[in-house]
Parts: sequence; C-alpha cells; structure tokens
Amino acid sequence: MLLVNPRSGGGKAARAGVAERARAKGIEVVIFTSGQDLEALAHGAVASGADALGVAGGDGSLAIVAAAAAANSIPFVCVPAGTRNHFALDVGVDRHDVIGALDAFTNGAERQIDIAEVNGRTFLNNVSLGIYGDTVHSPAYRDAKVRTLLETAAEVMRPGAEAPALRLVDDLGREHRHLTVVLVSNNPYAVDRPLVTGTRPALDTGHLGIIVIDAPGDSPRAPGRSWSAPHLELSAPAPIHAGVDGEAVDLSPPLRFAIRPAALRVRISSRHPGASPSAHIRQAARPPHEIKSHEG
Repeated sequence: MLLVNPRSGGGKAARAGVAERARAKGIEVVIFTSGQDLEALAHGAVASGADALGVAGGDGSLAIVAAAAAANSIPFVCVPAGTRNHFALDVGVDRHDVIGALDAFTNGAERQIDIAEVNGRTFLNNVSLGIYGDTVHSPAYRDAKVRTLLETAAEVMRPGAEAPALRLVDDLGREHRHLTVVLVSNNPYAVDRPLVTGTRPALDTGHLGIIVIDAPGDSPRAPGRSWSAPHLELSAPAPIHAGVDGEAVDLSPPLRFAIRPAALRVRISSRHPGASPSAHIRQAARPPHEIKSHEG
C-alpha cells in the first residue's frame, strides 16, 4: 500500500501522477488529508493485509509510516514527493525520479537500516534543538526557511542573549550547560568534508550522530563538537521546542535518544543508486570532531 500526501512538495505527487501510476502497478493507494491520522492509517493498512508500506510525501510523513512498517516487520518504500527529500538522498533514492521510486514495490533491492527515536518517537533524519528547534516553530518558517533561521540565530547569538537551557554530557565526560545548537541524527553526518556536508555516509552504523555548539563565550574550548553514540540523554527545566524530521514538536525533558540498529527493512528501486552520495566515507571509524569557529 502507498499512502500519498497531496500537499507535500507543493503538490509534487499530484503533478507526477503518482497515485495513478501506482494503481497501474497493482499498488493500493490511499490519499490522506490533514484531518486524518497518518499513524492510524498506516497500522490499519497492515491490519488489512498490506505486505509493504510506502509513502509519497515529506520527511515527517515518511517517519510515521516507517515506524509502522518497522513495528510490523514489513518493507518500507520511500517515494520522494516532499520538498527536500532528505531521507531519500541518504538512503539512495533518486530524488528526481518520483515515478521510478514506485518500482521498489515490484522490482526493488531490500536492505536493513537503523532508525532512531527520542522519548519513543521515531525519526529517520534528525532532531534539532536550540536555534533550529525555535526556528521550526516560527509561523514564518515554511515560507522563508533560510531567512527565518538567520533571524533566529542572530537573536540567540547576540551579546547578552540568554542561551536555551539545555544540558548534556559529551563523550569525554564534559558537561555542556549553555547550548545554542544540538543536532541528534539517525547515524552521523559527514561534518568535515565540504563536498558531502549535509549527508550521512551510512544508515547502518548503529550509532546516533551528535553535534553541539555552545553559546558564545561559554567555554574556552572549541565552541562545537561532534561525536557518535548509541544513546544520549539531554536535560532541560521545561518542555523544549524541537524540529523532528523538520516538523515542529515540543518534547518533555529529559530527552532520551536511542538508535535501533537494523530495525527497518527498506526497499529501493534497482534503477536508483541505493547509497548516499557520501557512502565512501565510513563515519563510524572517524574520531570525534571539534567544530572550530571561523571569522566572517
């Protein structure tokens, strides 16, 4: 069964005729609307006998349906009909071949990848806290993402501004008390190679990727650090604004992150790459990385 979000990507699925092409391949299609419970639809599809679950939509929709597929041990298919299609890029689906992605149902290669969760909520890409977490909650975010992020960053980073009350202990046992950015990802990003920055070399390392940036002047050390770990706990005095796979969410502390190794069976069309653009880098073998400040 393929669940289709007609609003994602400015109507990308409708323009490509995804529902019609899927039905022609013998795939059952459900087009869902904003008033429907996507999680309930996905589990209902499994109860009705679906032997594979796919979704044509953005990363937020993908995570919900992938969680249902993982819970029922059936394959998951990503049809890149969102705006950025972040997960599609890293898992090796051709983001420019929406219709070709449907071949995964009938002529796809299957592999197992990790999924991650925070306080029991599944995410495929990342959870952003601090500057970006606040930005995602801004009403202006959807229409002007970059401008809104810059405006939020300028406000948080200005002299005398109060940093978000986030605390965690890193892999060296050092406590970070004033963090402006925390990014926890399902497998680590390539953070020190410009040609592949923003992608994850692998989705099967069994580790979270963790990137933190301290408030200006808070530490004599390098202001940022990245490392990997199978779990992470973060504390705060009150619920935290977060972006979970790009969706605005409030999370209640403590925030407990964990990786679920090989929890998701994913199918990818044999016509598509099947690997991240940075797949030649094995991130798990890299040492922790200090993020240094730069002028300008």
